[in-house]
Parts: sequence; C-alpha cells; structure tokens
Amino acid sequence: MIRLLQLSSPILPVGAYTYSQGLEWAVETAAVNSEASALAWIADCLEFGSARFEAVYLAHMIRAWQAEDIPRLVELDAEFIASRESAELRAETLQMGYSLSRLLVDLADFPTQHLAAIPQPGFPLAWSCAAAAWAIPVEDAVAGYLWAWGENQVMAAVKAVPFGQTAGQRLLLQLGRRLHVLAGEALQTPIENTCNYLPAFSIASSRHETQYTRLFRS
Repeated sequence: MIRLLQLSSPILPVGAYTYSQGLEWAVETAAVNSEASALAWIADCLEFGSARFEAVYLAHMIRAWQAEDIPRLVELDAEFIASRESAELRAETLQMGYSLSRLLVDLADFPTQHLAAIPQPGFPLAWSCAAAAWAIPVEDAVAGYLWAWGENQVMAAVKAVPFGQTAGQRLLLQLGRRLHVLAGEALQTPIENTCNYLPAFSIASSRHETQYTRLFRS
C-alpha cells in the first residue's frame, strides 16, 4: 500500500503536472468551461481511453515483468508508443518514461538491467516495472495508475478552467467511485480487444500543438 501511494503520488518526479493531454485546448474552445463539463470530459477520457486502453496494457506489462518476459515487454511497449495519436502525446510518454527510468536507477531498488535494455521506454512500461518490483497486486496497481491519471487531469482543470479546490475534490470523488471496477475490467481484457478510439480527444491533442497561449505541454 505504501509503495503504491509513493508510485501514484503527484510529486513523483516525472513531470506529469506539465501535461493536460488536450484538456487545455478543450478549455480554450469552451468545450470544457465548468465543473460539470470538466467531469464529463475527464470521465469519458478515463472510461473510454485510459481505462480501456492504457490500463489494459499496464496490466499485461506487469504480468510480463513478473514472468521476466523481456521480448513481450519490448513488443507491448512498441505497440503502446505507436498508439499515441499526436506528437505531443508521444513526446509525453517518452519523456515521462525516461524520467521514471532514471529515477528507478537512482533508487537502486529495481531490476533495472532489463529496463535498461529498452532504449526509449514509454511511461506505462517504466511504471509497470516499479509496480512489479514492489510486488503491488496487479488490480491495485492499475487502480493506482488510473487514480494518478485522473488526479493529474483534475489538477489541470483546476488551473485551466479555472475552478476552486473544493470543486476539484468533488471531481475526484466522482471519478474515484469507478476506479476499481475499471481496473477489474482491464485485468480481464485481452490485449487484442483494447481500443483507444476517442476522436475528440485526438483532435484536442493535435490542436493543442498550435495553440497560441498555453500552460501545459500537451
């Protein structure tokens, strides 16, 4: 539990707070302009994007680390990076993956010789390495990963919309109610059944690349 809290913490030094994943563009166009619309946007991206795609890949990666199946890890990582819909999303997962990999090496508490064999790991690959090394149960790990994603999105909304901290906590209460259900579903999903088809999310991320003023890197 303690190691999961550490891994899911917003102060994990990987730069997650600098990314909004297209949310900032949605705010710029007023598609997201209130607490209710922020909840709708983030909840849809969670349920139909991160939980249905990233969480499934994360679960398979953790199991591959447990089995020390490095070829499978390389394959899963390459597929995940190829799935990023925009240049910003691809740069985000590679930057965060690099930062977390460096951190794991510096902590000297992980089987980093296998991680070092993958030159440009995406963030889920590095995160799953830590989860497996710390023996965090897979369902808890996936729920923690989704929580960290949702928390970062809420923090971005609080800054960009903007609205108050209490509103942010209400969003987290709403999002948190579904996390273990979504994590359980991710564990049961074959990798070939994953899907990240979210057109508005992809468009928002692509449009953010040329947004005139912005706080976030994606």
